[in-house]
Amino acid sequence: MSTLLSVSVALLAGLIMTRLFKPFKLPDVTAYLIAGVLIGPYCMGALNIGGLGFSSMDAVHALELVSSVALGFIAFSIGSEFRLEELKKTGKQAFVIGVVQALIATIFVDLALLGVYFILPGKITVPQILVLGAIATATAPAATLMVVRQYKAHGPLTKLLLPIVALDDAVGLIVFAVSFGVAKTLLSGNPDLVSIIVNPLVEIVCSLILGAVMGFVLTQLEKMFHSNTNRLNMTIAFVFLTVAFSMLDFKIGPIHISFSSLLVCMMLGTVFCNICPLSDDLMGRSDKWSSPLLALFFVISGAELELSVFKDIAIVGIGIVYILFRCFGKYFGALISAIATKCEPPICKYLGITLFPQAGVALGMCGIVAASTEFGDQGTLIRNITLFAVLIYELVGPLMTRQALTAAGEIKPIPHEVKNRRQQKLNAIKK
Repeated sequence: MSTLLSVSVALLAGLIMTRLFKPFKLPDVTAYLIAGVLIGPYCMGALNIGGLGFSSMDAVHALELVSSVALGFIAFSIGSEFRLEELKKTGKQAFVIGVVQALIATIFVDLALLGVYFILPGKITVPQILVLGAIATATAPAATLMVVRQYKAHGPLTKLLLPIVALDDAVGLIVFAVSFGVAKTLLSGNPDLVSIIVNPLVEIVCSLILGAVMGFVLTQLEKMFHSNTNRLNMTIAFVFLTVAFSMLDFKIGPIHISFSSLLVCMMLGTVFCNICPLSDDLMGRSDKWSSPLLALFFVISGAELELSVFKDIAIVGIGIVYILFRCFGKYFGALISAIATKCEPPICKYLGITLFPQAGVALGMCGIVAASTEFGDQGTLIRNITLFAVLIYELVGPLMTRQALTAAGEIKPIPHEVKNRRQQKLNAIKK
């Protein structure tokens, strides 16, 4: 009962908050996140009144499965952006920009934190700098996709943005694995080439293979049904099944076999949309079905944000440096690579801003560090700085993404006729 109550309260709080924030014209993502913070352990949850919020982080983490499934549907939807006919037009640009902006963000953060290391000795170590620089690569696909959907953004920038966000996470996994391996070597003095090079490549390859196999099987099974309802049910079931398979984790000798659920589900969506003739309709239906699930995901994400990180001035200071220089890296990395690949001026100008949001993937990376025995207490600093950055990025990032897409002309204002029809319907209901 408590879990069901938490789910219903979280979803209702998020929906009500979107109405309260409507006059401020904020994206729904931001409203969901703020709702999560308010019902989280540091606000209403601290009152320990049943039904008013999450009383502890354990209560929030009890809904971790919801977040995993929601990310699966997000990745599945983004995978549909990798249609072969579109990749022929934008594939080279997406690849170059995705790699360059991620690497430049890492370099900017590494250099900035290295400056902090020399100016304020003892506040941060070189291994911590390497890991934070790697975490800087990750972008939040969920927040970006939610803004695109809510405002029905459409145009060259949007078409390029979603594949870049997807590729960004693949690049991030490689950079993180290498940087994390080097950092552990600096701490222990024992180089481990398997964990630095082999394991991340194995994870990416295995994830892509698993996703491709699941996409092919899903397409074949869809042929058994003639009802759109049954096809939709099959699609939803396969996303659940794919998320479950991506949680497998085992070793074969010295090699660690694991999967990235984001990459697996993206590949599922990519293969499915390219070989299934009915994929357009089924993807659209799946997006509508998963809408409340995504709203719940963002409310839970808001509740997970630990406000206690504001107590430590050192974390706030280093966090501000991290946030600013990651933004500089993302913006100028996207700008330089977009100009080099001859993108349109609006893309060059605004693409970098849309890559600011950061959340789930970054938190997953810092969770790996925090669980590492080699890092010990040093992992706590990395986790807290990442949490501080995510808190700022998630509250401000979606708004900046919307502003950038609007400035690029890809979010159109609602026509007056539509507004008038809506108002007339509301007036009729009130009567």
